[in-house]
Amino acid sequence: MIDLQLTEKTHDEARQGEALVIDAPEQRNGKKLYIESYGCQMNFADSEIVASILKEDGFTTTGDYKEADVVFINTCSIRENAEQRVRNRLSQFGAEKRRNPKLIVGVLGCMAERLKAKFMEEEKLVDVVVGPDAYRDLPQLLSQAEDGSKAINVLLSREETYADISPVRLNGNGITAFISIMRGCDNMCSFCVVPFTRGRERSRDPYSILAEAQDLYERGYKEVTLLGQNVDSYKWKGADAEEGAPIEVNFAQLLEKVALVSPELRIRFSTSHPKDITDEVLYTIAKYDNICNYIHLPVQSGSSRVLELMNRTYTREWYINRIDAVKRIIPGCAISSDIIAGFCTETEEEHQETLSMMDYVGYDFAFTFSYSERPGTMAARKLTDDIPEEVKKRRLSEILVKQQEWSLRRLQQQVGKTVRILVEGFSKKSDQDYCGRNDQNAMVVFPATKNISPGQYVNVYIERCTSATLLGRLAE
Repeated sequence: MIDLQLTEKTHDEARQGEALVIDAPEQRNGKKLYIESYGCQMNFADSEIVASILKEDGFTTTGDYKEADVVFINTCSIRENAEQRVRNRLSQFGAEKRRNPKLIVGVLGCMAERLKAKFMEEEKLVDVVVGPDAYRDLPQLLSQAEDGSKAINVLLSREETYADISPVRLNGNGITAFISIMRGCDNMCSFCVVPFTRGRERSRDPYSILAEAQDLYERGYKEVTLLGQNVDSYKWKGADAEEGAPIEVNFAQLLEKVALVSPELRIRFSTSHPKDITDEVLYTIAKYDNICNYIHLPVQSGSSRVLELMNRTYTREWYINRIDAVKRIIPGCAISSDIIAGFCTETEEEHQETLSMMDYVGYDFAFTFSYSERPGTMAARKLTDDIPEEVKKRRLSEILVKQQEWSLRRLQQQVGKTVRILVEGFSKKSDQDYCGRNDQNAMVVFPATKNISPGQYVNVYIERCTSATLLGRLAE
């Protein structure tokens, strides 16, 4: 048996991944792998692909990097402080490498692609640098590193989707899983490095996606999240598996196909883009009870002028139109967002437009950031990061306060109601309570009982709430 563990650092919060035991490969090479992942859900999913590739090469994995022969950090370049955390972690691994010179340390993912040779030159402890499209090359690169050579492959691909690889599930609860449906991004948002670090957009074939969803369901998983940088632009052209006729599948059609795997398999997806989300997608969500009534729809700014500078390709009015459509077609649908404070040249009036947008939508929750210039982006090349840090911090604080108010208000609306949740495990604060998420992605905590176990759907009567959590008891 293999003990698998992953650490995921999402946005500004870190959580330790749970251990997962899976069947061992027939052949082992005696070496252990340790992986940490920083950033978005796509990085988490990529780490599962890496674990699968190296499992086939005979690696087992460990939750203790001091036991490992190979240590990987799967990195994020979205924000400057994410890169700083990676550098700090590398210095910690460096101390272990000095104790164990045979230890191989590798950097994977977006930061690896962006900084490339700089890691080899300046970070002396890094032996392997691998970009998001080169994970199949890892066994060869590790062999190269074992021979004492530095190994690097950051080539981007127009075809790679890893569709044929069955990911090793690293989150360990056996209940929820990610399914990557596409890779890369064609949206050249001026603040974002993703198109440069993950390459052009390409969609995975629907047959492999459905096969993965079916396999997860048969193995007892109860929820899947379909992942892509912009899921609404998913589009696959190919031949029908049975008749061979040319077909084209869009995201709404894919969503329906996955929902039909089983009514007991709950479906989520991330991330949507305001310029691409269609009424067809919204009607598909409304049609199927097992597609969660929750949409992450990043606005970034409430100002049309700032949105144009960001190259988001929609206006304030367009975004409001999409919000109105969500509320009309899916009443009660939860909506979350990403918001950037202090983008280049943002005026106080435009900041107020963002606050008014938050009031118009009433987001259930939001991921909020002050603008951080990323080297190589359009904004870094053509715009001036001219908002003082103290102004960014003040504007971000105002956004945070408003979002806390709306998060509390939205949860208060569910007090006194009975909600259906999927039990994920014990609460972080107490092994006397279970926790799980409802259809709107709100965390629900309730007293554990012997006749309830993780993986079950239960009805919980909501008695009270905090600004982040619903608290209740099992319904009669």
